[in-house]
Amino acid sequence: MSELFWLSDPQMARLEPFFPKSHGKPRVDDRRVLSGIIFINRNGLRRRDAPAAYGPHKTLYNRWKRWSDKGIFARMMSGLAAEHGEEKTVMIDATYLKAHRTATSMGGEKGGRGRLIGRTKGGMNTKLHAICDSQGRPLNLFVTAGQVSDYIGARALVRSLPKVDWLLGDRGYDADWFRDALKDKGIRACIPGRKQRKKPVKYDKRRYKRRNRIEIMFGRLKDWRRVATRYDRCPKVFLSAIALAALVIYWL
Repeated sequence: MSELFWLSDPQMARLEPFFPKSHGKPRVDDRRVLSGIIFINRNGLRRRDAPAAYGPHKTLYNRWKRWSDKGIFARMMSGLAAEHGEEKTVMIDATYLKAHRTATSMGGEKGGRGRLIGRTKGGMNTKLHAICDSQGRPLNLFVTAGQVSDYIGARALVRSLPKVDWLLGDRGYDADWFRDALKDKGIRACIPGRKQRKKPVKYDKRRYKRRNRIEIMFGRLKDWRRVATRYDRCPKVFLSAIALAALVIYWL
């Protein structure tokens, strides 16, 4: 088993402004519980298999579920990512995340609704759409069912794009409406044209090569086992797992 993970004092100081206020009985040690949650998500453990140093596994689960439902972990990432200071370039892309059978028990009407899990050639998947800055740090995340096209993710993310000069994307984002939306925001598109286009689209090939940074970002996120494989049925909880991984890897 990997060595235990503990949040440092500077890291806790950056996270504390996002903690919800404690009502009534004070919460147990935030550092211990959050460090345990991070350890579980990174190593893909069941909560009952968490090392004893992190305290009772029920405490870890209850904190994780309660704060995920409230969107606390997503707000932590978006809050720290808002300090990115990017003014030049952002990138957009999407990747597939394999859904475990515990998350894909979709038989019947009750189980299949709203899970954001879809069937693709590779099996049952969830799709992660992301915007990152020029250094490959995630700025915004959005999840859909696996069979959903890149256009849907682009439509959801385009409103939250920062004020930058360039957006890099692969030819899956080559759509006139998307190029027009970027133009309206004063952003230049560096997106190769689809092969079906009658008129070729010009783009900066040298600048386009930098898009590998968002691929590296996805690879680093998938190093966390509870991101690479989706065990959570609730999409909000799964998005919290992705946001927590991005937070620890890039913003702490």
